[in-house]
Amino acid sequence: MTAAPAASPAHVPAGSVHVPPGPADVAAAAVRIAGQVRRTPLLPGLPAPEGRRAGWRLLLKAEHLQYGGSFKLRGAANAVLALGARRIVTGSSGNHGIALARLAASLGAELTVVLAGGAHPAKTALIRALGGRTVGVPGGVAERDARAQELAEETGAVLVPSSDHALVVAGQGTVGLEILADAPDAETVYVPTGGGGLLAGVCLAAYGHPVRVVGVEPAGSARYARSLAAGHPVRLPPGDTVADGLRGQQPGAVTYPIIRDRVDDLVAVSDAEILAAAALLRRRGFEAEPSGAVALAGAIRAGRGTGRSVAVVSGGNTTAALTAAAAAATASTASASRTHRTTHPTRSLFEEIS
Repeated sequence: MTAAPAASPAHVPAGSVHVPPGPADVAAAAVRIAGQVRRTPLLPGLPAPEGRRAGWRLLLKAEHLQYGGSFKLRGAANAVLALGARRIVTGSSGNHGIALARLAASLGAELTVVLAGGAHPAKTALIRALGGRTVGVPGGVAERDARAQELAEETGAVLVPSSDHALVVAGQGTVGLEILADAPDAETVYVPTGGGGLLAGVCLAAYGHPVRVVGVEPAGSARYARSLAAGHPVRLPPGDTVADGLRGQQPGAVTYPIIRDRVDDLVAVSDAEILAAAALLRRRGFEAEPSGAVALAGAIRAGRGTGRSVAVVSGGNTTAALTAAAAAATASTASASRTHRTTHPTRSLFEEIS
């Protein structure tokens, strides 16, 4: 195991790809975001799958119960609060955009979210209901993120990427801190892996701890496994998977070296395995979206059943949950508008791109 990376010096601009975050940055993020996020429970796991030997002890980190329906709020809150951002641009598959839209509404900030083709329409609708503006682009994640970068430069807004940002990674790492605090004897943690922000964050939280960290990728978008095998970041074409939040094409400059130096294994799971894991969670009362069930699918596939393991249920933004949240947000906005009606609202620069 390599030595833990150092914390980012305070005088270096936050989020610089040249100053990777360290474990101390994760600890600082936990303090910074405490008033914005929920400390989610570590819940008793599932019974042993059919054919699994005795000794299966799997706990579930319930990030589907996080405010906004996913772990993404942690990284988003850490970046926005640390940077004091009031005009924000991001590229997102949906959940990061939802998290930022919640934050922007509470802080009075302006937000534009760039979404690639194939984005979940209910996630797009919720971002708009929460007050965010959305911009659609053809292509995949790479094209989405490039357009978000352009918009940030054109408007002077702060770019808050969904994963490849030191502050975002540190915020996501608080998931790992909570797991290791609640289950210090955990032998393996299974982490869903798309852009890699959550996996990199958990890797940082696990430095100096003997726990195995296993990233779980959709088989059609296994960019980290391919990259580690090649010895350098590999860009894949846009992937198609039921796990719509995990369609990344290339490892990030911040996330890749952290994962390379600390991850113990990477597991690829098929769409059929993801859907089976989501169905298993539903039968046990966990409303997880497909992306949120990926880690469980990986735990079942890996089959390490003799020690305590934890699988991160990373999101619960099912279509039904998203529709209900959008309706509630729309009703709340309408009520506020009737109470605080403005006669001549100021036109925002962001309106030119909405």
